Amino acid sequence: MFTLTPLEIEALHLSLLVSGWAVAASLPLGILCAWVLARLTFPGKTLLDGIIHLPLVLPPVVVGYILLVMLGRRGPVGSLLFDWFGVTLAFTWKGAAIASAVISFPLMVRAIRLSLEGVDRGLEQAARTLGCGPVRTFFTVTLPLVTPGLLTGLILGFARSLSEFGATITFVSNIPGETRTLPIALYALTQVPGGDEAAIRLCVISVMVAFAALLASEILARRVQARMKG
Repeated sequence: MFTLTPLEIEALHLSLLVSGWAVAASLPLGILCAWVLARLTFPGKTLLDGIIHLPLVLPPVVVGYILLVMLGRRGPVGSLLFDWFGVTLAFTWKGAAIASAVISFPLMVRAIRLSLEGVDRGLEQAARTLGCGPVRTFFTVTLPLVTPGLLTGLILGFARSLSEFGATITFVSNIPGETRTLPIALYALTQVPGGDEAAIRLCVISVMVAFAALLASEILARRVQARMKG
């Protein structure tokens, strides 16, 4: 019987906590950015698109270092957060969630944007002619139609957050019980003698969780599409 060890439970719990908060916190902004890129035309749109997708092409360590410089205790943003609210992000699980959110954000935005671009604009215009305002039209017509893309973006973001390593370890380090997620715990085990067996177990757990997330995404998307067609 495959029984999880305390180390594996701790790493899995932290990974799920960090990934859950990462996608939950970034979802509203992800929907907004996707809508802006899909529906609006304005000067600087290409620049905004590039900035949003920059974490996809930057080395994760660079992203983590930028977060450390900006949000660290002595950083321009981090110092204000600490002085005004007593909040510290660097070397905490909250910082790990931020690092994961930044890395996974482009995937979420891209999935939602593609879904928005596939929406029949005539349905939105029909709702407007019936008296619905822009906000009501978005929540009652547009958002339900992009639900499959929304779910895909959420699950992809969650899965990417689970696998995040470079930005996380650079920004929040490797602190047992605080920031040691599955990828970081796996890396730590590969650096100690005799840690191969435990590392393999964590590798298997990581694969199983990631595959379950992707499978859930596919099942949910198909069910939503079936209901919409029905």
